[in-house]
Amino acid sequence: MGVLSGMRVVEGSAFVAVPLAGLSLAQMGAEVIRFDRLEGGLDAGRWPLAPSGKSLFWAGLNKGKKSVAVDMKSATGRELITRIVTAPGEDAGLFITNLRVRGWMDHPTLSQYRPDLISVTLAGDRHERPAVDYTVNPALGIPDITGPEDHDSPVAAALPAWDLLAGQTVVSALLAAERHRLRTGHGQGVDLTLKDVAAAAVGHLGMIGDAVLNDTPRSKAGNALYGAFGDAFECACGRQVMVIGLTDRQWRGLVKATDSQIALQALAARHGADLSDEGERWRLRAEIADILAPWFAARRVEDFADAFDAAGMTWSVFRSMKEAVEEDPDLSPDNPLFTTLDQPGLGRFPVPGSPISFSSHARTAPEPAPPLGLHTEEVLSEVAGLDSMEIARLFDSGTVTGPRMAIKPAA
Repeated sequence: MGVLSGMRVVEGSAFVAVPLAGLSLAQMGAEVIRFDRLEGGLDAGRWPLAPSGKSLFWAGLNKGKKSVAVDMKSATGRELITRIVTAPGEDAGLFITNLRVRGWMDHPTLSQYRPDLISVTLAGDRHERPAVDYTVNPALGIPDITGPEDHDSPVAAALPAWDLLAGQTVVSALLAAERHRLRTGHGQGVDLTLKDVAAAAVGHLGMIGDAVLNDTPRSKAGNALYGAFGDAFECACGRQVMVIGLTDRQWRGLVKATDSQIALQALAARHGADLSDEGERWRLRAEIADILAPWFAARRVEDFADAFDAAGMTWSVFRSMKEAVEEDPDLSPDNPLFTTLDQPGLGRFPVPGSPISFSSHARTAPEPAPPLGLHTEEVLSEVAGLDSMEIARLFDSGTVTGPRMAIKPAA
């Protein structure tokens, strides 16, 4: 039983942000009902795939949800979804989506059936154009400041940062609107866009002000930590490490651990600089790196790892994803976040639950994602309020399906 136990959220979604929002709510105890097309959602076959060809992406973002498979093109199917979204209940009437269809799956239409409905809708941008991380990032200039210093072309990021942030913003918006409804009895439609989430973030980080007020644009800096000191160094064993000297404590720890006090004092004297100032460390980052590089080049990671950890330094080894899951206990069941699950059609591997730990509730173990349509009959009965004859007719007509009847997604 999670902290949101008793809350029912209906999700109509695809890809990252809104599925992540639903997942986050489910892992905090909410009942999350996801509806999809008969053949599966747009993201049903999204990479990465398991050796079986099934989507690890889809399974990862839909753990612990209930699945309904319905013909969304038919009038009957749309009516069923409307009934599920607007079903009665004090803790129900909560809808999250990035699939808004005006005249059907939009707040003004749905709220006619339940005036206190709360719907949170994520769009691409405020002009109602579609957007994904790989288009928002270029639009805002992030790839232009990403990558090696001598690399002229923009570099896109592998991590969908704005999708992830937008997903958690959807959660925040839903819970804020639900609190308002508890106090006033009023529902509402909440709108946000992926691009606005990203634009707000870069504004909060001072990047817009920097671009407006300063003549020199921010440039690429490779692995260097912008605005202070932090960089990558190759060690004698061939591995690379990232070390950070952002705060004064981190900087002093790095200087002491690498026995570089004298050389760095001389550097500061030559430039008339105070290296306790993070901005000065940024300005002189290349020369600082030149001083530190021989120290790392003469040592293997295992020669200094324990001493760095004992000193409380901020550092890490660079790893591939395969190396990370093999070497880092934080990605294993040693970490209470993870449980090893044997998932049909996928395989056996560590699966994360919620990263949030509440003092009032025990951390709940993650549950596998359901097969498409697994809960169709249950939801039609218990949420939409249909009787067994009505449900049977819907299955017979092909309006809805269960897991063994669902159409295989197209290749």
